[in-house]
Amino acid sequence: VQLQASGGGLVQAGGSLRLSCAASGGRTDYPYAMAWFRQAPGKEREFVAVVDWSGRIPKYADSVKGRFTISKDNAKRTVYLQMNSLNSEDTALYYCAARGGNWRTRHIDYDYWGQGTLVTVSS
Repeated sequence: VQLQASGGGLVQAGGSLRLSCAASGGRTDYPYAMAWFRQAPGKEREFVAVVDWSGRIPKYADSVKGRFTISKDNAKRTVYLQMNSLNSEDTALYYCAARGGNWRTRHIDYDYWGQGTLVTVSS
């Protein structure tokens, strides 16, 4: 499975961005959970949000709950991350990831990774 992330950029604090992650290859009928992680300079990669294969059971890190929304379009094999009320602590390289089966929040449990898209929030 190949993942292509896009949508990052520079935004002012309080603004919004929508990230996209398109999957290709692999089995189209296989139930993949898809997630977003992020990594700020000098920090470890951290979980942001995940959605199961059906797209109906999202889970969020406490730091983004109520501000970020993850969604999935299975027909397009694409997962989205709508990010609202951004602040400087959201500045990071954002990665999408996929795994077969149930969702997980640890990055080591994911088999497939996109290349990352940079989000910079200016205060």
